[in-house]
Amino acid sequence: MEGSGDEEPEADGPLQQLLKRQRKEKRELQAKIQGMKNAVPKNDKKRRKQLADEVSKLEAELEQKHKEELKQLKEVSPEQNKEKKAALEKEREERIAEAEIANLTGARHLESQKLASLLAARHLEIKQIPSDGHCMYRAIEDQLKDQQNSWTVATLRNQTAKYMQSHFDDFLPFLTNPSTGDMYSREEFEKYCDDIANTAAWGGQLELRALSHILQTPIEVVQMDSPPIIVGEEYSGKPIILVYMRHAYGLGEHYNSVKLLTDTATENGS
Repeated sequence: MEGSGDEEPEADGPLQQLLKRQRKEKRELQAKIQGMKNAVPKNDKKRRKQLADEVSKLEAELEQKHKEELKQLKEVSPEQNKEKKAALEKEREERIAEAEIANLTGARHLESQKLASLLAARHLEIKQIPSDGHCMYRAIEDQLKDQQNSWTVATLRNQTAKYMQSHFDDFLPFLTNPSTGDMYSREEFEKYCDDIANTAAWGGQLELRALSHILQTPIEVVQMDSPPIIVGEEYSGKPIILVYMRHAYGLGEHYNSVKLLTDTATENGS
């Protein structure tokens, strides 16, 4: 369950595509420079000097071009960002709908049954939360709704990002670049926190740890095949209870909330 939970490997984004093209252009320039050097006799000092100046100019021009391209990419308008997010969310909803049809039985069904049994022993049942990238925060929002000054998803996300940024050393060692395996740089960490606050990035154990400190409340995560995980054990009081589902939608992991078990016999007046 560690990490950001519901994420799947994604195709290269605009930045990765740009960097890949720029690396190719650098290799092509080096090959061109090598060809130019091979064409000039070593004992022709005047021509070699001219060649060195020309090489420096070509390298500087390419470097400047790459800097401008990176700058332009970072200056994408908010409107373009909104359109991109809307398209991604629509695509995800379509994939969820397809997975729902294909997964009425199997792993998801078995997991739901086991979790229902575990919760029933505690007079609880699952309360479904939409799978929209905000599920962990929505489940916590649901648990807090009866309290005064209830927290919204946006507030929970913003406070989580701020707490992690102000406790940089507590969280950085647990974040690594999936491509290189190296620990996040400060810039990568800031981007990670920015995504928490401003996108539908899925939450996991690191965010739960931050939230337990923010709310000063223990958070218990019930799961199928392992004992419940509790973060924020140092705090007293009634814990927030989340249900962690590994096979929720066939698209990754998911969090639901809980509610008191409905007594159908009482409801029917029996």
